[in-house]
Amino acid sequence: MDTLVSFPCLLPVQVLGSAIVYDGYLHVRVGAFLPSAKSTNFSHLGNGQCHSGEEYRIRVSLPEADNIEGLQLDCEWRLQCLLSEHHDVLSQRLKHCKDLTSYLKEVKSVVECLIEQTPASQSSVAQSRKIVEEMEKIGWEKLVNVDASFQNLTLQCEDAAHRQHRLIVHLGAQDSTPPQCVADLPGKFSFQWSAKGHVSDLMKQFEAALVRYQQFWDAVESVDQKTWVLEPDTPSFSACSRRIALSPGTSVQITVDPRHPTSMPECRFLGADQVINPLKDKLNSNIHLWDNSSSLVSNLETLLEVSFPSPTNSKKEDFSLECGICYSYRLGDEIPDKVCDDTHCGQPFHHSCLYEWMRSLPSCQQSFNTIFGECPFCTKPITIKLPTK
Repeated sequence: MDTLVSFPCLLPVQVLGSAIVYDGYLHVRVGAFLPSAKSTNFSHLGNGQCHSGEEYRIRVSLPEADNIEGLQLDCEWRLQCLLSEHHDVLSQRLKHCKDLTSYLKEVKSVVECLIEQTPASQSSVAQSRKIVEEMEKIGWEKLVNVDASFQNLTLQCEDAAHRQHRLIVHLGAQDSTPPQCVADLPGKFSFQWSAKGHVSDLMKQFEAALVRYQQFWDAVESVDQKTWVLEPDTPSFSACSRRIALSPGTSVQITVDPRHPTSMPECRFLGADQVINPLKDKLNSNIHLWDNSSSLVSNLETLLEVSFPSPTNSKKEDFSLECGICYSYRLGDEIPDKVCDDTHCGQPFHHSCLYEWMRSLPSCQQSFNTIFGECPFCTKPITIKLPTK
């Protein structure tokens, strides 16, 4: 009964044998403000506000009703943030308490001291209230993360193809200051912001941007599914290029225009000259066959007169040839992209490995931005461009 007298908002809600669970609110008599309890998973039980202080939603589980040993305290997100660095203090105080009432009084005392030591400014109070109200409009399920200052948010939404996209928002100190936004899009995320701007308006503009890029993502996703993409290893939503395997040591890098994803992409062939030169000729002679109503893969196969190796008929390892100098496939973010032109060799190299190798040999000659030397494997002539800075 002492617990109910001292903490009338905390009630026993479950009794299992000798175990008991209390659920409700811990009232703290301070003037500091943190976002209301409806910003937590307990929104269906009230807003957690009171006129003389704050109320935090808590749940206390006792293995035995008259014994606080083994007590478990669960609390809402606001209180978790406040107590995150003070679990040791609470554990020590629990050891010196004889019953639940005395322990809860200790918890209450610690919370009041912490809030008084870190009072919230009026501006942060207003900002917190505003964000809570904004998320009520947007939907809490779209909030991935928010920091303690309520200035930095990570929001998430789903496009028509059920792809999950995130928008990172850094709010300005003043409402009139436009926020900084980070989004994984193939183009710049441009948005309108006014002195009375709302995060919900920003989210609507982000969702509209996702709609504009649907056709682009559908197009490149088809490439990812139907071919072996050597680079990038894990394509981001902003990635416009794909390096597609054609055969061991030969690939084509396509760069798709996100504004016109069905148009012919820019193509760059990588491999031995005797292999890629015929492909270039076919591309140029068949360019008139490009059909904007067909997929990228289908169009490229038509123009190049090839069938791309795919996950259904080959293994990626067949095209992941190791560098002839460092004997590895991936060197940081780089994979072999320079191949010896000799038909009996065809050894691939990382551009950086071959450059460093040839630069160290006194027999190599340089003319403008090209180095002339010998293949480390077959000693036949090989050239390499200077790396771009």
